[in-house]
Amino acid sequence: MQATLVTWALVGFGVVTLIPLFVAQVSMLTRPDSKETRNLLIGKGEDWRNKTHFRMSLGAAWADWLFLAPLFVAGSVGVLLGQSWGYILFGAAGACSLYINVILYFTEKEYVYPTRGPLRYFTYYWGFFVLWGASALVYSVVRVAGIVV
Repeated sequence: MQATLVTWALVGFGVVTLIPLFVAQVSMLTRPDSKETRNLLIGKGEDWRNKTHFRMSLGAAWADWLFLAPLFVAGSVGVLLGQSWGYILFGAAGACSLYINVILYFTEKEYVYPTRGPLRYFTYYWGFFVLWGASALVYSVVRVAGIVV
């Protein structure tokens, strides 16, 4: 399986989408209760709603670094090398992105949306992760099935 233009576009879109997330997650892991971390993850001047919200955010940060980051990096390398295992890992990273962002839509929209506004919320804070996740998952399934796109 050779990497196609679609492969390169999805890897590039994933890098542009996920790098800022990983930076925010490093902030959560290294300085979980700092003002900078709260501004990145919740919104300007907002605070954690309660201990559960804080713990969920911390757990999501760990999960991203333990599961999503390795799947994305290894999967990206694999798809660019044209390996079927790369498409499987890349699709798994897409599935992780879809999964957590469905949860975040219901748990965070009420708080993050007002501080960021509809354009930023429905594009970067939520939409790009869903769009990239769905695209990566579907594209990987199609490529592993032997269809060249």
